[in-house]
Amino acid sequence: MMKQVQFPSLLLFIFFLHCTTTPAQSQAPAPSGPVNITGILEKAGQFTTFIRLLRSTQEADQINTQLNNSNQGLTIFAPTDNAFSNLKSGTLNSLTDEQKVQLVQFHILPSFFSISQFQTVSNPLRTQAGNSDNGQFPLNVTTSGNQVNVTTGVVDATVANTIYTNSQLAVYQVDQVLRPLAIFGTPTAAPAPAPSSSKPEKRISGSDAPSGSSDDASVDTSGATAPNHPATAAISIGVAVSAAFCFLL
Repeated sequence: MMKQVQFPSLLLFIFFLHCTTTPAQSQAPAPSGPVNITGILEKAGQFTTFIRLLRSTQEADQINTQLNNSNQGLTIFAPTDNAFSNLKSGTLNSLTDEQKVQLVQFHILPSFFSISQFQTVSNPLRTQAGNSDNGQFPLNVTTSGNQVNVTTGVVDATVANTIYTNSQLAVYQVDQVLRPLAIFGTPTAAPAPAPSSSKPEKRISGSDAPSGSSDDASVDTSGATAPNHPATAAISIGVAVSAAFCFLL
């Protein structure tokens, strides 16, 4: 009699245990959160200045919105804090709000590029700052093995590390701030005006004038009077009269 009571109790206990454990085993894994560019950079460390620029220009929000609401890929070159410290003191503070936006956008390519894809790209690359055809925002990439170099016309940088990559976003660490020509290029100096001559113009004498010149007869720098000039004839007559008068006396 005791055994009949224990057997159903054992079955009831096993059934109860099964019911309490089955739901936990069937739970789906928690979904991954949306892409957050500043969160990626904060986790990597050493990108404080770039993060601050992304937030102050509101480019961080635009990047996150684009990545989480479209299929368009992005490639971001992220300068380290040491890269920003290599800039001349006060460089960032001297930029206008528009120039700060352009500077951040110059570090963003509107397409996804893996390291291997940089070997076959056509230069110059187009950035979010604008079309490079006008020569203001050129970005050229060259490769040597697995090393990727980035040239802006103002500075040469090297891709030092891959911070983050998936099928849509690639974030690469660069050792220099990518400075575009439109903001940091040296303006072309205007040509200096030709020095004015302080010497008086040389007057051409009759003997120096080119032969056949229509001005030959009117140019006379010697101060002498021409033999056939009326004044010369008058002087000659006066001298003759004076001589005759003196002879009569």
